[in-house]
Order: sequence, then C-alpha cells, then structure tokens
Amino acid sequence: MSTQAKFALVTGAGSGIGRACALALQSTGYSVALTGRRAEELDKTAAQASAAGGRMLPVAADISQPDQVKALFARIAAEFGRLDLLFNNAGCGTPAVPMEELTFEQWSTVVGVNLTGSFLCAQEAIRMMKAQTPQGGRIINNGSISSQTPRPFSAPYTATKHAITGLTKSIALDGRPFGITCGQIDIGNAATEMTARMAGGIIQANGSMMVEPRMDVKHVADAILYMAALPPEANVLTITVMASTMPLVGRG
Repeated sequence: MSTQAKFALVTGAGSGIGRACALALQSTGYSVALTGRRAEELDKTAAQASAAGGRMLPVAADISQPDQVKALFARIAAEFGRLDLLFNNAGCGTPAVPMEELTFEQWSTVVGVNLTGSFLCAQEAIRMMKAQTPQGGRIINNGSISSQTPRPFSAPYTATKHAITGLTKSIALDGRPFGITCGQIDIGNAATEMTARMAGGIIQANGSMMVEPRMDVKHVADAILYMAALPPEANVLTITVMASTMPLVGRG
C-alpha cells in the first residue's frame, strides 16, 4: 500500500461483514469512517481497531435518508478531506414468507436500505471523488449471491441485489472519465450474526430444510483488501466469495 494516507467509508460497519472489513482496512493504514444506525455498535467496531492502524470515525446514520447521507459525507469531508474508498455494505431483508404476505412497508424498507442507500452513498462519494485532488477513487458494492440466484421467499432482498449489479456497472461506466472505479463482491454464507440461522437449517428451493456450510468472514475482508489495493488502472468488476460446498452451484 502507498505511504499516502488513504480514507474509506464502510456502511453497515456495526456488525458482521462491515465490521470485519472496516477493521481489516484500518489495520492496513486506512482511516475509516464507520456508519450504521446503531451508534453503540459502531463504537464497538472502533474499539477493536489496531493501535498501529489508521483512525476510526464512527458516524451514526440511516443511509436510506438523503439528508442523513449528506450530513455523513459533510462530516467525512470535514474530518478526512477526501475519500478513496466506499464499501456499500449495509443491507437488510424480510422474514422468509410468501411474497403476497409481505407488507408495502417491508418492501420499502429493504429497497430504501439496500438499493436507495447504496445509490445515495455512491452519489455523494462520486461528488467527492470528482472534486478532490488527486481525482478519483474506488467504490465496492456488496451484491450478495442473491444478485445471481434467489432463495425461496426473498423477493425484496433478491430484487434489490439484482439491481445492485446494474448500479455497479453504471457507476463503473459513468466514473470512468474521472478515475472512479466500481466493483461488486457477491458473498455466500460468511459466518456472521446474519447467517447464524443456517446452522439450524434453512429452506431450500425444493422445500426441504438443510444446514448450510459457512466460511470465515476473514475471507471476505481479504477480498476487499485485494480489491482496494489495486491501482487505478485495474478493477475487479465482479467477484464471488463463498463457502465452497454451499448449494449455490447446481440445481435446487
């Protein structure tokens, strides 16, 4: 990594994948802004930082709200002065019930966080990256394996994650003249709080219940570090990091 100071923002940094990736980036020298809705969880992430790493800046925000996203980026601009990396990681889902039983509010919440939130953060990051000197930066979107293949009863989550793939490609295209790269990481069964239920069995496409294998979340963090460390002339457009024997590849 360059000796020049680097600055990152990780959304959903109060738990799971976001926490692991924020800590990995910080340990390699990035100063990292941490955001999520739970200030106390962001503080817990910051408390685990490496003494030899960069600065941690916890800023609680609901990324589905444009005014809060603008305030978040104003704080980053004031504290860091630039942004080299955005990891759009925050996400949420709904209960695994038939689509017709979901409420409009449940649908809207998932769209607001997973898709609109990623768009709003990317929009503000692009503004910063265009205006800063040197110009440019990198955006990484968490697409999830649900951007490729749905689970049963997951329409809101799957629809938003499929949409993230289109957002990733649009950012990569529109950012090209300004040195802004964008890639997507599709993650399958990282061992976090969100996937703990898989240890007790999760519904499959044929209606059966199956205990699914999980992998150490460290492998996700390692992939993010690889993507982040690439020079501006190189980009990972899409990468899938998954538990080797999870039932993604094959017929359900």
